[in-house]
Amino acid sequence: MAKAAKTAIKSKDQKAASDAKNWTKVIKAVRSPKTGAYTFKEQIVHKDKIKDFLAAK
Repeated sequence: MAKAAKTAIKSKDQKAASDAKNWTKVIKAVRSPKTGAYTFKEQIVHKDKIKDFLAAK
């Protein structure tokens, strides 16, 4: 059954599936100025904008 469901999802919307490959989840460690502890900022970014996300403060 799982095999049939996977095939149905894949053939349902080819354009959306191919466009989804251009997006990446990026996780950045940010140090808190108050406590000095690290927190994590995560965002889904287009693959062309990853360097801009990591360079921003």
